[in-house]
Amino acid sequence: MKYLLDTNILAELRKFDKGLIDPNVQKWLAQIPPSQTCISVISLMEVKIGWLLKMRKDPTQGKMLEDWYQKTLILLYQDRTLPVTSEIALLCAELHIPNKRSYNDALIAATAMAHNLTLVTRNTKDFQGLKIKLLNPFEFPTLIQ
Repeated sequence: MKYLLDTNILAELRKFDKGLIDPNVQKWLAQIPPSQTCISVISLMEVKIGWLLKMRKDPTQGKMLEDWYQKTLILLYQDRTLPVTSEIALLCAELHIPNKRSYNDALIAATAMAHNLTLVTRNTKDFQGLKIKLLNPFEFPTLIQ
């Protein structure tokens, strides 16, 4: 089984080196080979927006986020970052009918659908009712279908 990590999971992974990662997330990660995980370009965009905004308010923290983004996230997932294709864009459009949802969430969900991946997220309610497998590692070992 392969997993698509949502942006909120990437934010949690950032806490790993400081020993602040949620223990359930850490247990789940220990059982999954890194090669079985991937991310969406949408998550890269969301993380970059986050550090650019942080840079305006707190340049020191912003620089730390930028360093993590450039030196860890990009390198770790350089071969496991999924683009938005025409297929994904069209699936995203379908996810807006009848219930409009955020474009970012819809693009991430469509990516999971197109690649038959389990979406790993803390925000399972944002994706309920879609035809994708969900896993919340904060409540490990729960798989929501």
